[in-house]
Amino acid sequence: MHLLIPFAAPLSDAGRQALGTLALPQLAAWLAAAAPAGDAARDEADELSLSPPHERALARLVGLAGGDGALPWAAWQAAHDGVDPADRAWALLTPAHWHLGTDQLTMRDPLDLQLDEAGSRALLDAVRDLFETEGYAVVWGAPTRWYLAHGSLADLRSASPDRVIGRNVDRWLPPGADARQLRRLQNEVQMRLHEHPLNAAREVQGLPVVNSVWISGCGAAQPSRWPAGLVVDDRLRRPALAEDWDAWAAAWQALDADAVARVRGAGEGAALTLCGERAALTLRAGAGSAWQRLRARWRRADPRALLETL
Repeated sequence: MHLLIPFAAPLSDAGRQALGTLALPQLAAWLAAAAPAGDAARDEADELSLSPPHERALARLVGLAGGDGALPWAAWQAAHDGVDPADRAWALLTPAHWHLGTDQLTMRDPLDLQLDEAGSRALLDAVRDLFETEGYAVVWGAPTRWYLAHGSLADLRSASPDRVIGRNVDRWLPPGADARQLRRLQNEVQMRLHEHPLNAAREVQGLPVVNSVWISGCGAAQPSRWPAGLVVDDRLRRPALAEDWDAWAAAWQALDADAVARVRGAGEGAALTLCGERAALTLRAGAGSAWQRLRARWRRADPRALLETL
């Protein structure tokens, strides 16, 4: 078993306060008996990287390669949605709600949209021609996953939606000449969606309107394989992105009691990858020398101190 936990550690002051209240006995016991899994156990960047640590860690595990902001998640996810990625370059086009605050635009979690298939398809059809007249292929994959295919997407670096949610979108818009056409199309999509009757109906229902899109995960398809035993438990994601730290702490304690307990019981060779805003760390049961394991077994493990380094 290999358990990967995104959003295991926050950076905000409020998040760190919540982290300080956590009691994670299963994780503490794991840390006392495990060790870093080799030279590549720790993946370090910073909170401004386009690809967050959990996406970098998952890419390595499934076999995807690419630099920061250039992991081809769109082609990978399209294949899992039944779309043939063939030999084209793809981008994930995520329907989104951008909220205009007093001094910045922020993006809400696309899951907050509660889009169903019919509504999602109708909104995509409303903007489809904007892309197709520019030579893009447009494919519907799922309510919050639309896809573009075009040669210009092969090397376009872009920020993951998980980096942008709740933050100023201007900071994360793709830079450079290669992205200029997509930024123009994004503006045209916003104008088209502003007048769509489905959004008027959503307002009446008290749902956030779909008023923009986010482009990410660009690149051509690569061979990949989901490793046997890999489990991604993302229950910390939504409360972390919403900065609901009470809910995040409660979710962490529930995760510790079941998923972390299961990986503890999986025996030698089981692995745990903890991902924060800056770094990811992989620990493996039975890693290191016999003396290192014996010494680790007797030391006091403080999971909160380790999580603060991520």
